[in-house]
Amino acid sequence: MTTTEFALSDFDYALPPQLIAQHPLPERSGARLLDGSAALPLDRAVRDLPALLAPGDLLVLNDTRVIKARLLGEKPTGGAVEALVERVLPGREVLAHLRASKAPRPGTTVRFAGAFDARVLGRAGPDEALFHLRFPAEPLRLLQQHGHVPLPPYITHPDTADDEARYQTVFAARDGAVAAPTASLHFDAALLAALDARGVQRTTITLHVGAGTFQPVRTERVADHRMHSEWFEVGAAAADAIAAVHARGGRVVAVGTTVLRALESAALRSGFDGEAARPFTACTGETDLFITPGFRFRVVDRLFTNFHLPRSTLLMLASAFAGHEHVMALYRHAVEARYRFFSYGDAMWLARR
Repeated sequence: MTTTEFALSDFDYALPPQLIAQHPLPERSGARLLDGSAALPLDRAVRDLPALLAPGDLLVLNDTRVIKARLLGEKPTGGAVEALVERVLPGREVLAHLRASKAPRPGTTVRFAGAFDARVLGRAGPDEALFHLRFPAEPLRLLQQHGHVPLPPYITHPDTADDEARYQTVFAARDGAVAAPTASLHFDAALLAALDARGVQRTTITLHVGAGTFQPVRTERVADHRMHSEWFEVGAAAADAIAAVHARGGRVVAVGTTVLRALESAALRSGFDGEAARPFTACTGETDLFITPGFRFRVVDRLFTNFHLPRSTLLMLASAFAGHEHVMALYRHAVEARYRFFSYGDAMWLARR
């Protein structure tokens, strides 16, 4: 079946609400791991990951850092406003999603957290879905002081200090994400040490996860969906590490869909097709790559990922990677076996079809 033949309903599954994890486990690496690399599912633990890898394999991680991107405020009329900062721009400006009973007009001043005023400059982005705001000081500093952890909409409790620590990877280094690269939340010092002892190599890329990761697909024909754009960087060190692992016959393992999208985006831009004739090179820019069944993967051999929402672009990506029927069967198994779902939930291990 080609991409154009897939309908949105092909990526649906029934999920009991009680399986949506609302809080992280006490230990990051204490989650379950559904091994879907063979024909039949195998129930494992995240701590088993080193045994699934070989010495010389390359694990690629996303080092983005989640910013406290959610702000609560009010318009001059007293009406409530909720902002989710999507991107920080030069000149103390940001692009943000705004929720209000009536959209504020350009020139309006919104007071956030009872502490500072932001001026609405206008609308921006595809379909003008974003608002262009100017802050009175450096946005990242104001967000750190007055913002809230941008927990996804299916987590129903207000953010806490525990969320501030746990909705962040242990190797987060570069500010800019408004959602965590959730597969990486399972990694802690003990797991990283076990991977080192196994001889598994590591490198990092950056993809600043945008709020569009939760954007629902509204077109019944999958091919008609327009993907959101996110900034990414695959640096020279990561490109060299990938070239080296290919040269020695090892495997490239993407930790999360964000890493997979960044690597495959870089491959497409450099013309890399898995052969030495066109080398994989460093790349920086925007990606709106929409990976659906039929996509030809050029870089990634294995995928470590969390469970994704029904009808989501991330579920489509997983289906493209490991096969649609196989992945949907794995999800049915996960529901029957009472796995924990989504950001604070369990993980799965997939082999490229």
